[in-house]
Amino acid sequence: MKILAFETATEACSVALWIDGELRERHAIAPRQHAQLVLVWADALLAEAGIVRSALDAIAVGRGPGAFTGVRLAIATAQGIALALDRPVLPVSTLAVLAQGAPIGSDQPIIAAIDARMGEVYLGVFERGADGLVHATVAEWLGVPADAGKCVASALGVGGFGIGTGFAAEVGALVTGLGLPPATVDATALPHAGDCARLAAAALARGEGVPAEQLEPAYLRNQVALTLEQQHAARAGRD
Repeated sequence: MKILAFETATEACSVALWIDGELRERHAIAPRQHAQLVLVWADALLAEAGIVRSALDAIAVGRGPGAFTGVRLAIATAQGIALALDRPVLPVSTLAVLAQGAPIGSDQPIIAAIDARMGEVYLGVFERGADGLVHATVAEWLGVPADAGKCVASALGVGGFGIGTGFAAEVGALVTGLGLPPATVDATALPHAGDCARLAAAALARGEGVPAEQLEPAYLRNQVALTLEQQHAARAGRD
């Protein structure tokens, strides 16, 4: 099974190549450089592995939520390659990709959160199965950190491991709102394409690939930026 995976929904740019369980990855924090790096890295990984694009079985992609520009880039890149090769696409939640990177060894829920800017966070709750892969236990959510506890309380029970930049947003309001000890939070973690590839490989084995023309992003938010009036109101609320 050969899968090329892209994850560019955050400030991290990440490309991975999965070949029958062997993983190769390029990953770097590279704001505003994603468009220049993704195809170059993809070709480099294929060259290192000694395979051509036509040998790929599927294309995987972190479909968001995340930064609008990054999500669009990943979707367009994956869709273009998949259409050219007539291969299926495996869309994977960027929150699931982030959660997959959490430390293994705890049976507690994994709360993945990405800073959505504008005072909000993207958030999802996951559990790790016996196969080591995560699966969602609540629907992906977008909102202010103070409201997160109401959204996910039923899925958390007692405790959990928090991962992602959403836990650093708004001066760590999400940590406080969920009552997580600091030792159980990694607020610097970013999603890796390697984890996207792992989840995608299992999805492909289950026959869950979709035609490239059916690939859609998951933005969660329809509004890209606050209006000036909303920015003034937000600042006034913090004063």
